[in-house]
Amino acid sequence: MSERRHITTAIFYCNGTPHVGSAYEALAADVFARYWRRRLGRGRVTFLSGTDEHGDKIRRAALAEDLAPKVYTDRMSALFREAWQGLGVSFDYFVRTTDPIHERFVQEMLRRTHENGDLYFRDYEGLYCVDCERFYPEKELSGGQLCPVHNRPVERISEGNYFLRIEKYREQVRDHIAKNPGFIRPERYRNEALNMLAEPLTDLCISRPKSRLDWGIELPFDSNYVTYVWYDAFWAYLSVPALAENPGDMDAAWRRAAELIACSEHFIGKDILKTHAVYWPPILMAAGLPLFRRLNVHGWLNFGGQRMSKSSGNVRDPVSYERAFGPDVLRYFVMRELVYGLDGDFSEERLVQRYNADLANDLGNFASRVLAMAQRYCQGEVRAVPGADLETNLQERVGRKIEELDFKGALEEIWLLIAEANNYIVETEPFKLAKDPANAARVEQILANLLEILRMLAGFLEPFMPVTSWRLFELLGLNPESDAAKAASGEGLKPGHRVKPPIALFPRIDRKPAA
Repeated sequence: MSERRHITTAIFYCNGTPHVGSAYEALAADVFARYWRRRLGRGRVTFLSGTDEHGDKIRRAALAEDLAPKVYTDRMSALFREAWQGLGVSFDYFVRTTDPIHERFVQEMLRRTHENGDLYFRDYEGLYCVDCERFYPEKELSGGQLCPVHNRPVERISEGNYFLRIEKYREQVRDHIAKNPGFIRPERYRNEALNMLAEPLTDLCISRPKSRLDWGIELPFDSNYVTYVWYDAFWAYLSVPALAENPGDMDAAWRRAAELIACSEHFIGKDILKTHAVYWPPILMAAGLPLFRRLNVHGWLNFGGQRMSKSSGNVRDPVSYERAFGPDVLRYFVMRELVYGLDGDFSEERLVQRYNADLANDLGNFASRVLAMAQRYCQGEVRAVPGADLETNLQERVGRKIEELDFKGALEEIWLLIAEANNYIVETEPFKLAKDPANAARVEQILANLLEILRMLAGFLEPFMPVTSWRLFELLGLNPESDAAKAASGEGLKPGHRVKPPIALFPRIDRKPAA
């Protein structure tokens, strides 16, 4: 089977609006997806995002606004979808866990797991965090029975529920992680996962009685219960793409799910490492499915030293930055400023500095100078075969860094090319050479080289800054759809090709606009 990738963000819990922290995950996954589409072809890559809409926390949020849960989630899910589309997140599937096709798939996975004997019923008393939507063993709680994530008191609940045998699979999962160093990236999170799996696990409660909570997917073998919101949400990675072609054939959907999960690259935040490294693998195995290809874990995005989150109240609207600064600016900033896997701090002041220095001064000025000189000295025509003095292996270096999740490093490589190209202008001085008609051939060669560098930059930037890449290709008189895939090698600009006059891609900002 040819190589392929199924790339997913976490399924965003829609009890609040999107913020820059959640946007960071969507943007990182989008850069990765765009890169692999260019490398493997669009038909070999799928990219999925969506919203997680069931559970007690959603029900309570809806009640607080005097809305039915479905009405509330319709509104909130639309905000996420529109925000990601506004930021250029190029998902192929946007799954809602309230989609009927998703609910049918979840019930089928529950049925198969039940038939496999990996679900059982027992009475249970436990300490429950509504915000986490999960029971906690007492040893994991902070002093005074506080949730370790939300620092709020947990509730003691006694009820009968269905449980998944995850301890049964613990050694198998731990062995897989130990033998596959790239299974969880970066390495620090792989080590954390191994530690989590080092001791016996409490089997996972995967149901809630309808008498307490009816906002969820009904168990196919017991109509008095709905399934646990996390069990439900995991299947969103597979449900719609698996059932899309033939919604009535569950055996075909299971086989399709097996193909997809084997090539899945999950992008998640470090706060849900345990659910994905400890719970998700046994859920898959109990349904007879293979494990995912890789788990790519990012750190938290902080604002003013505190984690950006709905509960902390320090969220920033990602779309507002796009409206204030223009397309691609937020995308560029978070990918250039943050080291994937580590926590980072979001600063509006720093964003403005990056905009003026990197985008307006470096990239914007370079594009304008080259296109203006092409018009002034060559009437907008390429008059020589590009090639002299050009970088030849940057595509390989940038690609390797993207594959390794070093998005910051990939952009630094691209900006080194911009710096070298600007130095090339300083060293060759085409604006001085053009004063003597005897230098016409040399000027034409220099400008052909510079225009080719601009074409290469348009290709390199596409995963990170798709709107900017599109504009550069159009200014170069090229088709963005077909020429973006050529990136930095293959056919270059040819003599006789015409380019357009420059436009200001990134006008300088003298003061910070209101975000």
